[in-house]
Amino acid sequence: MALYVISGGPGAGKTTLLTALHRAGFAVVPEASRALIQEQVARGSGLLPWLDLGGFAELARARMVAQHAAASSSAGPVFFDRGLPDLLAYLEVAGQPVPAAIRAAVAAHPYQAPVLLAPPWPEIYVNDAERWQTLAEAEALYHALRRTYQALGYPVLDLPRAPVAARVAFVRHVLGTGPHRARPAI
Repeated sequence: MALYVISGGPGAGKTTLLTALHRAGFAVVPEASRALIQEQVARGSGLLPWLDLGGFAELARARMVAQHAAASSSAGPVFFDRGLPDLLAYLEVAGQPVPAAIRAAVAAHPYQAPVLLAPPWPEIYVNDAERWQTLAEAEALYHALRRTYQALGYPVLDLPRAPVAARVAFVRHVLGTGPHRARPAI
């Protein structure tokens, strides 16, 4: 089991990279928050990060723990679009307390080192229905993510601001992985 996190502020190309890694044959786990936002909007729920970040973080924790458990039985490397420690950084940036359940989940569900961070990339940043932060907020989150993962003992490497093929090559080089046969997304 080798569970890797690709994280960073919103709009820095993480999801595009993960899509390319999946096409290259790697198993990937999509971002829990994006799916949860879509589900909560469809339900007309107030559990959205811009309305109730604490409640939303709890939903995300539960989903991310389930994703981690499902991926833990995978034979090859698995790449996550964000990891549980991201919840700590989101709450820190918002000035909100971190519930004990989230701290416990982070401690109980480790990832493989290094953590790969996508740095802010103003040239590609756009807002959409699930990406509501400004570029300045995305940059603040990136710095909080770096501090959070480092405080937890993870070495952190920045992804290059480069075309997706170069980012895929960078990930393969850093992790020492070669081509893999296609695996379904988890």
